[in-house]
Amino acid sequence: MLKVKVCCIKSIHEARMALSFGANFIGLVGPMPSGPGTLTVDQIKDIKVQLSPRIECFYLTSKTSIKDILMEYEQIKTTHIQLTDHVEESVRQTFKKAYPNTAIVQVVHVTDESSIELAKSYSQNSDYLLLDSGTPTNKIKELGGTGKKHNWEISKQIVKTVDIPVFLAGGINYKNVEEAAAIVKPYGIDLCSSLRTSDNLDRLKTKQFFESLKRIEMI
Repeated sequence: MLKVKVCCIKSIHEARMALSFGANFIGLVGPMPSGPGTLTVDQIKDIKVQLSPRIECFYLTSKTSIKDILMEYEQIKTTHIQLTDHVEESVRQTFKKAYPNTAIVQVVHVTDESSIELAKSYSQNSDYLLLDSGTPTNKIKELGGTGKKHNWEISKQIVKTVDIPVFLAGGINYKNVEEAAAIVKPYGIDLCSSLRTSDNLDRLKTKQFFESLKRIEMI
């Protein structure tokens, strides 16, 4: 059964809507150079405090130094931290020593075959990988939420290569989730822009997606 993370949550109302349809994880996006759903640390704290402590939440950070990452995370302390940009191996190691019970989710921006080797190196000090469509080399970095599909054949090779669970993100919606699952065989699906209208979580789109997912699971 595919796990589902609904990301870019901007309010307690959106969080509860996503959970009511069957989301396994909630994604809360911290300050980013671009993309939808960004919140301040205070806004994220306000949402988190209203959720049951049993709810598994991802905090997304674009910070790359351990000092900056810890400064943000210490105020929020979610079950998962998602590193959306490249960080040195020592950063993940130091974070894990500080918070051994927090799952580290390292993003891999799938661009070409070189992403496979990058994913292998990231997997050594991560609990999960998240394969996304982004362009971190742009002048204004794209670190997620692009709504763009990448080459799923490369993602398929990554899933086969690494020994940790892998989330798939980037341009997935109710129409193509069956194909994505069949090709890549990920642990979970990560959704943002495909469920949103005018930067708000759309009830109809969310309902359509989870109905499609149920049909897949019945096959």
